[in-house]
Amino acid sequence: MKIALVHDYLTQKGGAERIFAMLCSYFPQGDIYTSIYNEDQTVDMEGREVNTTFLQDIPGVTNYFRLFAPFYYPAFRSLDLQEYDLIISSTSCFAKAVRKKPGAMHICFCHNVTRFLWDTRTYLQENSGFRSFSPLINQIFNLIRKVDVEYAQEPDLYIANSSIVAERIGRLYKRNALTVNYPINTNKFIFSDVKDDYYLVSSRMISYKRLDIVIEAFNWLGLPLIIIGDGPEREKLESLALENVKFLGYVEDDFRNQLMSQAKGVVVMALEDYGLVPIEANASGTPVIAYGAGGVLDTQIDGETGILFSPQTPEALHNALSKAEQTDWDYHQIRNHAVNNFSEGVFFSKVKQIVGEFYGSSALEIFN
Repeated sequence: MKIALVHDYLTQKGGAERIFAMLCSYFPQGDIYTSIYNEDQTVDMEGREVNTTFLQDIPGVTNYFRLFAPFYYPAFRSLDLQEYDLIISSTSCFAKAVRKKPGAMHICFCHNVTRFLWDTRTYLQENSGFRSFSPLINQIFNLIRKVDVEYAQEPDLYIANSSIVAERIGRLYKRNALTVNYPINTNKFIFSDVKDDYYLVSSRMISYKRLDIVIEAFNWLGLPLIIIGDGPEREKLESLALENVKFLGYVEDDFRNQLMSQAKGVVVMALEDYGLVPIEANASGTPVIAYGAGGVLDTQIDGETGILFSPQTPEALHNALSKAEQTDWDYHQIRNHAVNNFSEGVFFSKVKQIVGEFYGSSALEIFN
């Protein structure tokens, strides 16, 4: 069976890219496709050939890839995948549009519906330079939404990373999606039941992550906070922070894992579609203090693996941190929660069961 592995674009190191890299490792016989590829800015593809589209030839495209949104669907439609029996797409926007030959299977691992189309207000807020053009952009997006829905019919099977994403797929694309929470490589994370006196944020510094709220709460409390990650909001956020808040920028994985294992807690303020950081924290034996909406509702047990709070305000986070300070955490139980529910083995066992039920036992040869 010939397998094609397709991802939206490989130009950054996000959770979706880490999941795609995991799929590529699991299917080493598969051929890899994406719209554009920047080897220096994305996850390690372990020396495998990465096939791209005509967009790759545009000067500067990997640095300004978001500006080419109207061209991605034609790029993916132009890919010739007629020799493949199975297409596995990993997407939060465009890769679902690829065409398959008659009789082939297309399994779509969907991280989200196309966010800039269906949550345009948030998208424009994150791109302040486009705000003055929002009326025109909205007209264009209305046209692209129709195309998005049309191409969303291409996959045979949707596997969503969370319950909230499955609901969106059903509501916007009118497609049934089965939820299988995405895994992490639990072996990569360091367990520690000895915690240092700081809290940790690991996040891109963009507006919807709401790090401004986190900083305001920690300024108020005076508790030590370490923030790792980078992004366009960094300078603004640094100007808001008092001396108890430290910014480390991008750090290597080994150091990040060490910081995560020794933190008193990992703070998540964003409404995440899914979110790997809370699971990574749990795999380190570290509780999560998170805004209680979105993906964390699938991955966290309030009072056992973390504290969930609402609304998305400094006061609510303040109260959650006070509760966390008074909780007698069982760090081994927190680690076991991650290992038992979100390992790669558990993930692929669930996917294998779904594929068997959907396509029949003959399709299970792809897992051999």
